[in-house]
Amino acid sequence: MFSARIRCYYYLTGPGRVPVRDFIDSLDFKTQRKFFFVKELLENFGHKLPYPHAKYIGNSIFELRFKGYEGAVRIFYFFFDQDKAIFTNGFVKKSAKTPQNEIGIAFERRSEYMARHKERDR
Repeated sequence: MFSARIRCYYYLTGPGRVPVRDFIDSLDFKTQRKFFFVKELLENFGHKLPYPHAKYIGNSIFELRFKGYEGAVRIFYFFFDQDKAIFTNGFVKKSAKTPQNEIGIAFERRSEYMARHKERDR
């Protein structure tokens, strides 16, 4: 039995910026196409999307992984309400180690998103 599809959303900042969409728009056209291909895999496989396409980072944060013209591209995301994936931030890896500041941004945006939606549900 197949599980319900995951719907992907872009994190929206307070001032109305959409950082992941801006990041994707800045990439080479072929790299953008790879993003949309891997995004579709996430929508179809959800929590079960395997490595090398996805990897658990910690604290409920995952990374969508693919190679593009620019190098190794990573998009951080988390799941919300079981059927939603929220993209928080993206970057091109410059070294083998994932930058702590990018992980920090993902954690911070997840916390802010969860707090915002908790208030809305009251």
